[in-house]
Amino acid sequence: MKRREFMASNVLLAGAAALASKDTMAQEHEGQKAEQEGQKAEQERPKSSQIGGRVRQSVMGWCFNPMDPITLARHCKRIGLEAIEGIPSSAYDQVTSMGLKISLVGSHSFKTGPLDPANHAEVETKLREGIDLAVKYGAPNVITFTGMKKKGISDQAARRNCLQCWKRVLPYAEERNIGIVLEHLNSKDDSHPMKGHPGYWGDDVELCADLVQEVDSPSFQLLFDIYHVQIMNGDLIRNIRRYHRIVGHYHTAGNPGRGELDDSQEINYPAVIRAIMETGYQGFVAQEFIPTSDDPIAALEQAYQVCDV
Repeated sequence: MKRREFMASNVLLAGAAALASKDTMAQEHEGQKAEQEGQKAEQERPKSSQIGGRVRQSVMGWCFNPMDPITLARHCKRIGLEAIEGIPSSAYDQVTSMGLKISLVGSHSFKTGPLDPANHAEVETKLREGIDLAVKYGAPNVITFTGMKKKGISDQAARRNCLQCWKRVLPYAEERNIGIVLEHLNSKDDSHPMKGHPGYWGDDVELCADLVQEVDSPSFQLLFDIYHVQIMNGDLIRNIRRYHRIVGHYHTAGNPGRGELDDSQEINYPAVIRAIMETGYQGFVAQEFIPTSDDPIAALEQAYQVCDV
């Protein structure tokens, strides 16, 4: 090869190498830029209470008996749930030290509600004790129930009795910025003691909403149990939109059977949870299904994913 041709060849090779190097640098720059943008997006991504998606999820501990609450709490932490409820208060210290919150504090039984004046002293004591626990552990709400129908107590008297009892406790809750949430329960399912509650007076979500509105306090709200409402009233999304301003807590479960949130049951949970979030709700959605599978934690993880819309 002649010297002139050799030099020209080298110039062409050098130019090609420079172009290739430039393209590589450009690709690397674009890659770094995309990575930085991805990291920024991840940092700015809503973390739903800094843990999972935008839905603040909890779990009802009794559903997973005989699993002890500390073991359940460890699984909740790994899965990404923010809170736990329905466990003995003796476990609150250890659970909260793990970084979980208490989403709802218990009080009186659903059987011994304020419908019957004979229960008022117990109901008021239990509610005040629950409020004290909620203050201590930073829980937003304490649960209440109407109680069971009783011969000799009319619907009108039942309403009056409930309102009088709750209104005596409410100043205690309001002063401490704690909510009391009234749960609606179904009275149809008699197949299992915790799948339905035949004889429960507050079995109509409209009735419970009326009671909440009559109490007329920001510290007294509705616990909207999706499973129970589906059985007694249906029309879930319309009812969520109708009552969302007075809802302080939600519960889930599959129907029929109060089982997992899988495709063997009838409730379209992604659509229901999206409807809840569209109302601007910022409270907890607690998983309250009774696992039927051999792996209850896998069922909980699946439910968490279904509701993480």
